[in-house]
Amino acid sequence: MLRKYGWSVLGLLVVAVSAWLLYKELRGLSLDELGDSLAAIPISHWCLAIACSIAAYGALAGYDALALLYLRRWVSWCFITLTSFTTYALSHNLGASVVSGSVIRYRAYSSKGLSAIEIGQLVAFCSFTFAFGTVLLSGVTLLIEPSLGERFIHGLSQNAARAIGLLILLLVAAYVYGSWKNFRPWSIGPVKIAYPDLRTVALQLIIGPIELVAAAGIIYFALPSAGNPGFFTVLGIFLMSFSAALLSTAPGGLGVLELVFVNGLPEMDKSDVLAALIVFRVLYLLIPFALSLILVLVFEKRSLRQAS
Repeated sequence: MLRKYGWSVLGLLVVAVSAWLLYKELRGLSLDELGDSLAAIPISHWCLAIACSIAAYGALAGYDALALLYLRRWVSWCFITLTSFTTYALSHNLGASVVSGSVIRYRAYSSKGLSAIEIGQLVAFCSFTFAFGTVLLSGVTLLIEPSLGERFIHGLSQNAARAIGLLILLLVAAYVYGSWKNFRPWSIGPVKIAYPDLRTVALQLIIGPIELVAAAGIIYFALPSAGNPGFFTVLGIFLMSFSAALLSTAPGGLGVLELVFVNGLPEMDKSDVLAALIVFRVLYLLIPFALSLILVLVFEKRSLRQAS
């Protein structure tokens, strides 16, 4: 029973606790204030936020394309794009993204001849590319905006934050060095994990950060200029909040994302921050979720037709 429902129960518990803490932060906020904040977002910024959402999902397709390149398997770019879009649109909203994403990818890529082990490697590679991009950008943001550290760790000096950022980037450099020197692969049972070649690593260094920068851009452009601490600060807070939301296993990171962001931007009006996060949820989560359900129905209908 615990094994079957454990993740769901944990996700709901995280949502409940986050919602309670968020309520304490926002209990003085009125719906009128929230509506005014949404109405104050310029049309041009809505357009930029939409462009960022499209760019983010385009980069997410690059995760799967890179993984297939690593596995030396060829699948059409159109199929990769639709599979990646459906995978992330559903898994971001359903929670436990690695598990839910694995099910969707297995259903899609097994129809293209990939084995269960290959699909498992693909899922692991995509997850690593996301984590790699998060680590890389975390190091960069701490070096550029060392004041970020104090937003989450009280008393952390800027010098200490820079040192942490530098250490993070050294870890990234160590991974690149391992690829360059072609270190021996790791063996885990029947699975052999080899360092990607330098070309693949170089693409990881580009694609992972592009997706995260674009996703953070949705929130940045939805925030007002007044009191806005700048893009790199927003990016740093996004990396923390989005990672926490994914790790929480809560559906859509509901409450977790908002709680970290509201606490991370104390200098901004809470209604403005919440409005920007609503824009993010609509453009990055809800609209893609609705479109992905249509794609799943079309795929399953076509599969049934081919099987009959």
